[in-house]
Amino acid sequence: MNDSDVLLPWLVIRQDDNGNRYRVGRYATKTEADKVADSLDDRGHKQLYWVERIGQIAR
Repeated sequence: MNDSDVLLPWLVIRQDDNGNRYRVGRYATKTEADKVADSLDDRGHKQLYWVERIGQIAR
């Protein structure tokens, strides 16, 4: 783990229709990451967005 992992421990992850996963961004708080994931999800695309903490087991 490095300094940026500690400062930005929350990830927004996107999964596309083919099951490919991408890191959208890193955020300092879960609230901030949730807002980004929700705003992306509200756009109506078929991708799935979720928030996870660095070191958390992925879905």
